[in-house]
Amino acid sequence: MRILITNDDGINAPGLKTLEAIAAEIAGPEGEVWVVAPAFEQSGVGHCISYASPTMISELGPRRWAAEGSPADCVLAGLHDILPARPDLVLSGVNRGNNAGENVMYSGTIGGAMEAALQGVKAIALSQFLGPHNYEAEDPFEAAAQHGARVIRHLLDKAPWGEDDVYRLFYNVNFPPIPASDVKDITVARQGRRKTPGFVMEGQVSPTGRRFLWVRGSEQSVDTGPDTDVTANLEGHISVTPMRADLTAHDMIKDLERAL
Repeated sequence: MRILITNDDGINAPGLKTLEAIAAEIAGPEGEVWVVAPAFEQSGVGHCISYASPTMISELGPRRWAAEGSPADCVLAGLHDILPARPDLVLSGVNRGNNAGENVMYSGTIGGAMEAALQGVKAIALSQFLGPHNYEAEDPFEAAAQHGARVIRHLLDKAPWGEDDVYRLFYNVNFPPIPASDVKDITVARQGRRKTPGFVMEGQVSPTGRRFLWVRGSEQSVDTGPDTDVTANLEGHISVTPMRADLTAHDMIKDLERAL
């Protein structure tokens, strides 16, 4: 199996090392793992592509490349320039922090998986929820490291992939913020929504008198209701959410037709 991996935390991120080990286990001794990841952190860029400027790429070692662009750029570079043939699977992550709830809409990790799906390649985004039980652990990615390969195998062997869909399915996996030994089963969950302000802007004046604005997140450990990804993670489960790159509010189509 040939696997392409990327992330949004950057080529030197510890979560990427975790994903490399997971991918190597999935690919097997006869397989290939290719890394094409951002040269610098790209958290929060979503599904951004560098349409108006070129993307510089650098070969760092065998099957290992850095791109001065977004995760979606990295996937495009891997598919159309770097890899000798199309991969069987694209993995994006392991993100430092959850990509559950409304975080999905901002996530570069999700953006990388989404671009792979739009290109017709099976894709899975993986993220490690952080909390008081693992934030300062020797390995904050322990839950993902020990359970990641099992989850991916389940998805590859048993999950639908929507090969005939215009917007192909991809999967969003979040590992709970607890030690690996305490992780419960895999739970299929819908995307939740925290009832918090989400991201806000906070002003700060520099020593030189210039004013800067910083984006600041809000509390993450907030219950989002039954059957949702955030709640599943907070209860110790690995959440798996099927996704498509389709923002249509399908449930509103008939009401809107009647209204107009």
